[in-house]
Amino acid sequence: MSLFDLPPKKSEPLPNREPLAARMRPRTLDEFWGQSHILAKGRLLRRAIEADQLSSVIFYGPPGTGKTTLARIIANTTRSKFLSMNAVLAGIKDIRDAIESAKQNFGLVGRKSILFIDEVHRFNKSQQDALLPWVENGTITLIGATTENPFFEVNKALVSRSRVFQLNSLTESDLRGIALQALRDEDRGFGLLPVVMREDAIAHLVSVANGDARALLNALELAVTTTPPNENGQIEITLEVAEESIQQRAVLYDKEGDAHFDTISAFIKSVRGSDPDAALYWLARMVQAGESPNFIFRRLLISACEDIGMADPHAVSVVESCAQAFDRIGLPEGRYHLAHATIYLATAPKSNSSMAFFDALSVVQKENSYDVPNPLKDASRDSDGLGHGQGYLYPHAYRDHWVAQQYLPDGLQGRIFYHPTNMGYEATIADKVIRNREAQLALAEDPQDESTGSSEERWIGRTFDGGAARAQAIRSEIFSSLHLQPNARVLDIHAASGLLSFEALRTCPDGGVFSILLPSKTADNFEALMAQKPELERAQIARVEAITHDSIKAFPGVEFDAIMGRNFLHIVEDLPEVLASVKEMLSPEGQIAITNILPNSMPRIYQLMDAGKHLDPNLVTAWKNAEEEILKQEAGYHFTPGMVEAAAQKAHLGIRLRKIELSGNMTITQSVFNHWFAHSPQSPSYMDKLGSCLSKESCESITQWAHLYLRNQTVDWPSSFILIRNA
Repeated sequence: MSLFDLPPKKSEPLPNREPLAARMRPRTLDEFWGQSHILAKGRLLRRAIEADQLSSVIFYGPPGTGKTTLARIIANTTRSKFLSMNAVLAGIKDIRDAIESAKQNFGLVGRKSILFIDEVHRFNKSQQDALLPWVENGTITLIGATTENPFFEVNKALVSRSRVFQLNSLTESDLRGIALQALRDEDRGFGLLPVVMREDAIAHLVSVANGDARALLNALELAVTTTPPNENGQIEITLEVAEESIQQRAVLYDKEGDAHFDTISAFIKSVRGSDPDAALYWLARMVQAGESPNFIFRRLLISACEDIGMADPHAVSVVESCAQAFDRIGLPEGRYHLAHATIYLATAPKSNSSMAFFDALSVVQKENSYDVPNPLKDASRDSDGLGHGQGYLYPHAYRDHWVAQQYLPDGLQGRIFYHPTNMGYEATIADKVIRNREAQLALAEDPQDESTGSSEERWIGRTFDGGAARAQAIRSEIFSSLHLQPNARVLDIHAASGLLSFEALRTCPDGGVFSILLPSKTADNFEALMAQKPELERAQIARVEAITHDSIKAFPGVEFDAIMGRNFLHIVEDLPEVLASVKEMLSPEGQIAITNILPNSMPRIYQLMDAGKHLDPNLVTAWKNAEEEILKQEAGYHFTPGMVEAAAQKAHLGIRLRKIELSGNMTITQSVFNHWFAHSPQSPSYMDKLGSCLSKESCESITQWAHLYLRNQTVDWPSSFILIRNA
């Protein structure tokens, strides 16, 4: 039986050697599933097939979408002689024989011939060229089938003489219909067998088949033929059977629901956060669940400009190349290209400076339409009459191909949209951009810098830690004040996340780093990360319940060349005893560098906006008094530099103390706003605490004011620290 022979009649036994996918192959257009965009009633291709007026066509699409099946339907309906070959096996001689047969058939009986070539892209150039004259003069009508883009892989002359129809991957609805049809069909399918298909089982097969009807039917056949009947005589196909049949476990993933959106969100946020491990995990979750690779690449292409941007301008090219390579290769090997693009973006330097466009767009949408400056107008049309273009300075005529001149409209002179970061490639152009801008701004009468600073998507709580930028600044202060040798032994008190310990390990590779940790999830994570390093490259860790005179001595017999730490002095009960232990553990030439936040200097929320313009003055006063009362109850509120000096004197430790002021901005995002003003029974919010001092009506008034005048605003958020050095 050849590829295009009719299937056996119902009275004839089914050949056992023929797989289900072959038996269920559609025989007519009415049995054909999917591809409604080209085969729905009234569409050109359907009309051409039904009228037997088909011209040369190329069917292009992924495996299992019906290219060969469509050719078989044409073979069963056309009055033309139907010839077929596979480009993998055929050569020039086969092409010549087919052409000769077509010529004789037309010359003898006036009957046209259709030549179907499967995998037509596998023909080399000379083989494709051999078809050209016979397609052009109408001796044969060509039907080509290919999984590769014919505009790249098929002779352009051949493509130009054919109409290309793209077949899409079958939808889950199409695949479900195909599976149910196979289960019900008594002639070609399993309709005569007592098959019970569980809903989660068929959903899994449909999802994993990923648009491939052949893969679906092969898995369904394996499930039915290898499952013995149960005690009721039924062949029950459970999720476990379906997983074994298609060799892939089910993943909780609803492509139209929360799991879909939550997982892609986690994926992109992991890429944005430069965590390749997490990004690969979420990618694997999506691929395993059958998410569309095109959808994943689309989101990566967005991220390449939104999150990496000018820090690595080549990122978008890398992702686009991976996407094109995936289109050529497909699954499963195409997963390499998904992983490659993901790892590249996750490890690339980050910049969202392209968001400057939306600032410019906002100006265009909200402000007046400004006239184009006269020097920038088109001089080719109205230069003589209206003077358009006069005064324009041609940059290439100047040194470095640049000259300062006005490019923005008059009303926007001095407005700044683009703020280059100090990351990757963008760092190499930042200085040039800034210097050029300074020269440009010198032309403006009233230059304005509309930088909005940074955003922090979390509540800066009463832990007195101003975020990653402040932490990095403090780390820089500590290490720049020390003169550490590669073989130094360093003690990190209250190591917490390891901000100082990891830097000390890099700075002192031949020495030793010793870290004291208080109980916390952050400390657990730090210890887990440290355990992944080779044993000789790890910090030595001591877990303690509190920073005390004894816990400082957690590493007996070790004299330290440097003792550092941050933000623990204000929480110890006996500060003189702790400083005495620090002195005792220090080598004779040892150095001390400890920083600590000054809790009482932190910003007050009532100070963030000029509430007096919108609230009753009495309420503002009550609000101020209530917040100050709340702060007094926080740990370390009364901590001052004088307390450190007094404790050091009592411990006979000579110190030098310097105050550090760190400026910064914070955007009151919705999450920050909720942390402050939303009710939280598990962890009392700022407004919950205010409620213990103010009436319900007062709290509602403050919340309403904050919603109107504080939410989404960028505010100053400075902080004050002290740096303690030994004298």
